[in-house]
Amino acid sequence: MSNIPSPCFVCEEELLEKNLLILDKVQKQSGAKILLALKGFAMWSTFDLVKKYLQGCCASGLNEAKLAHEVFGKEVHTYSPGYKDEDFAEIAKISNHIVFNSFNQWQKYKSRINPHNSCGLRINPEYSSVEVDIYNPCGAYSRLGITRSEFKPELLEGIEGLHFHALCEQNVDALEGVLDAFVEKFGEFIPKMKWINFGGGHHITRVDYEVDRLIEVIKEFKAKYPMVEVYLEPGEAVGWQTGYLEATVLDIVHNKIDIAILDTSAEAHMPDTLAMPYRPMVRNSGLTDEKKHNYRLGGNTCLAGDIIGDYSFDKKLEVGDRIIFEDMIHYTMVKTTTFNGINLPSIAIKKKDGSVEVVKNFGYEDYKMRLS
Repeated sequence: MSNIPSPCFVCEEELLEKNLLILDKVQKQSGAKILLALKGFAMWSTFDLVKKYLQGCCASGLNEAKLAHEVFGKEVHTYSPGYKDEDFAEIAKISNHIVFNSFNQWQKYKSRINPHNSCGLRINPEYSSVEVDIYNPCGAYSRLGITRSEFKPELLEGIEGLHFHALCEQNVDALEGVLDAFVEKFGEFIPKMKWINFGGGHHITRVDYEVDRLIEVIKEFKAKYPMVEVYLEPGEAVGWQTGYLEATVLDIVHNKIDIAILDTSAEAHMPDTLAMPYRPMVRNSGLTDEKKHNYRLGGNTCLAGDIIGDYSFDKKLEVGDRIIFEDMIHYTMVKTTTFNGINLPSIAIKKKDGSVEVVKNFGYEDYKMRLS
């Protein structure tokens, strides 16, 4: 029986550092700076390791910026589709870069920036090869970034950088397409900038990613614009395949098929499985009928659709068996909820020596504190 609490996210330190070394190679050989995108991976108990390699964090608002400032302690780059008046003074105080989503927001807040703030604009290159609409930042009628037709060069005074984000878990060929569109539409403004942020969605640590080609693409861009600093801000590339979610079988019911009820939830603990949707990998399992015993894995909430997927196993599942969902460290714990009052999964780190340190458990008070 595992001594890991259930359910529990387990980040494997060795795998995390493997990803960080790949990202560091890109930095060293291309001259770009890479930031951690907290929206995808904000497991701050690992920040002592992560900050050895990455240059800082990109934040999507005040709370992420505070986490970056207080715990990571290096560069803080903040972007939001819309800043709130009551948040902006603190954001400006702790951020190195502030990126605005529109000229309206820039005009509203430019008088409130500090001397240490380098300000930029998010632009929409109107090019994307992202196939799933919910994850496509350059889809039709996107609210994210300024299109060329809405761009106002006369309002650029004080702007030092441009930011685009048009990818989602994609290879370097997708970046090349976006970069070509960016240069075609906004190239005349690049020499006037101090920095360009290539955004996130770069699946740099995936086994088939063309890392050497990415390095060349960045070097070619920097050769063309030698005075411009280049930033990338991957989220999934940091946490990609660095750990798992361990859960337990609570019951097995039968309704024409065998259904295992787990102490985890697609809805509450891995919502992208329903939003995308996708079927997460389960250790030592197969597709339906691939192995001897078929099961549907279901969550422990009252939502009828809280179904994780259909799997097969070599042996019959029994109450108390552990189920391990692979690659559950990025875009999971940052999105969990306490729907139905179920506990958030615990968080643990598997050290290089094989020991496991549980860094956080959750309970009733965590549920209660979110409500009133």
